[in-house]
Amino acid sequence: MTDTWTATTVAISPCGDAALRVTVDGADTDRVWAAVHRLAGWLNHGVIGPSVTAVPTYDAVLVEFDPYHTTGELIASHIRAWDTTAGEHEESAGAVLDVPVLFGGEAGPDLEWVAEVVGRPVPEVIDLVCVKEHLIRCLGGPAASAMMDGPDFDVPIPRLATPRLRVPPGAVSVAGRQAVIGPVAAPSGWRQIGRTPLDILRTDSHSGTGTHPDTDGHPDLDTVVPYRPGDRVRFLPIDEAGYADLLGAAMGPRHDG
Repeated sequence: MTDTWTATTVAISPCGDAALRVTVDGADTDRVWAAVHRLAGWLNHGVIGPSVTAVPTYDAVLVEFDPYHTTGELIASHIRAWDTTAGEHEESAGAVLDVPVLFGGEAGPDLEWVAEVVGRPVPEVIDLVCVKEHLIRCLGGPAASAMMDGPDFDVPIPRLATPRLRVPPGAVSVAGRQAVIGPVAAPSGWRQIGRTPLDILRTDSHSGTGTHPDTDGHPDLDTVVPYRPGDRVRFLPIDEAGYADLLGAAMGPRHDG
């Protein structure tokens, strides 16, 4: 296999014996992100074959394949022929998820620290977190964490010098210009500002019932978490009583009307 293939707007490189890394290049980060996710959707719809799956990030796609059924060279030839502008102007609003959050205290041990870095009182920091819808850019580890655009702080938020060994499920954290919701307990170096009482990860027999409004057959996505890249999150502040009332309720998209 050739070490690297380069097209006008994408670069394709081997990633082990059964995967490719496809990086999209461009000056407009939003257009790059949109192209990455269109490419992943195109691949996951089986245009090359059922043995090919794609995992999108911000500016790249990991394309995994079964080497007994296809080759990296063949997949690369399909990707090179893919029209990077196809569907560029189609609207894809995604779903909106209303996520209640208990801010500060044990639920958000870094909230006051973040307020000091931002140079605003804690209530204003919470307002900045809750005032807008946060676009989910990709699903990260562990367990399909929702990686999204962060609040409009004046400065990026530094990570912890020493990551915590365990951050609880439902933690809402910020770092740099990003925010994340973690579905499971895991180590993290992000700054935890709050926690949602909602149950995110779906592991019971009732999962995968099509609660997402535009299910497209993406393998396993709707059976694991109730969101996908392109969806938006609106954080809603709650108090301890509200947290207790909602503890264990299922997270899901907003159903207007």
